[in-house]
Amino acid sequence: MGLFSKCAGIALACTMISGAAVAQDIKFFRIGTGGAGGTYFPIGGIIANAISNPPGSRPCDQGGNCGVPNLVAIAQSTNASAHNVNAIQAGQMEAGLTGAATLHFAYHGSGKYEGNAKPDLRVIANLYPEDLHLVLPKGGELDNLADLKGKRVGIAQAGSGTQIAVELILGDHGVNRDNMDEAELNNSQSAERTADGQLDAYFYAAGTPVAAMIQLDNTKGMDLYSFTEAEVAQANKTVPYYIPSTIPAGTYPGVTHDTNTVAVSGMFVTNANIDEELVYEITKALWSKTARKLLDNGHPKGKVITMKTALDGIDGIGVPLHPGAERYYKEVGLLD
Repeated sequence: MGLFSKCAGIALACTMISGAAVAQDIKFFRIGTGGAGGTYFPIGGIIANAISNPPGSRPCDQGGNCGVPNLVAIAQSTNASAHNVNAIQAGQMEAGLTGAATLHFAYHGSGKYEGNAKPDLRVIANLYPEDLHLVLPKGGELDNLADLKGKRVGIAQAGSGTQIAVELILGDHGVNRDNMDEAELNNSQSAERTADGQLDAYFYAAGTPVAAMIQLDNTKGMDLYSFTEAEVAQANKTVPYYIPSTIPAGTYPGVTHDTNTVAVSGMFVTNANIDEELVYEITKALWSKTARKLLDNGHPKGKVITMKTALDGIDGIGVPLHPGAERYYKEVGLLD
């Protein structure tokens, strides 16, 4: 073998060894989100960008991203809350976004999770409030929630946190699967069917504004049902983690009135078995300066995701923080 061939072989071997070493250093972190027309998917994408720092990226102190070195986080579109807690418990995803109500029921094995608890769920951070939207076609009217009897109603995806809450809330008003024509659809599908006249109403809980609803509002037009004070109070009693909220007039340009509703906190959660140091670094990256820029310049709901509110409502849910996240919050003075 000639000298050139030997040198070329050595260079190739070194490249392969180097490539293998880099490949071994990469850590993948899957984050379950929701449908593309909702809020979880864009917010999950922002979080994934904020905490990622693949091999070869510029260091944080040199103007690069302040994510976790060698981490590649991936936001995956899913059926949202219930799907995500199931996948995290099963180890099919490392983390995900979920509503506080679903998180509570799943961890404690109550409600629809009776006998099917998810004890390995752990919190990284509270993110933002998710308002329950009851979307109506333009000109559509309801006198009360009981008027949904006999109507074609989107109740969100099968097993989703929204669907769990909606069935409980509607049950208080005598509305159930036996007396309405329910449709188990994601937000985008529900908006499309509403636009086509195939639905009389649909529910979806998400941070405002919701992309699919903006599109519906801009094309066919829409309205939002405003809960009565009694309906808000009853919903809060039946699903304690849904609290009174208001969607301000103009959030969707065609909806010119304030909308009374209930809201649940969106949470960023992981599995108890994920390495403590990794979750500590992820939590630190989530509240870095570069993450702040991404949140402020991404989806409008990103602006309300702050470290100041990262622990809001967690005690009431009764689900522990991950030890890595807890260590970070103690370090910055948010926990004793």
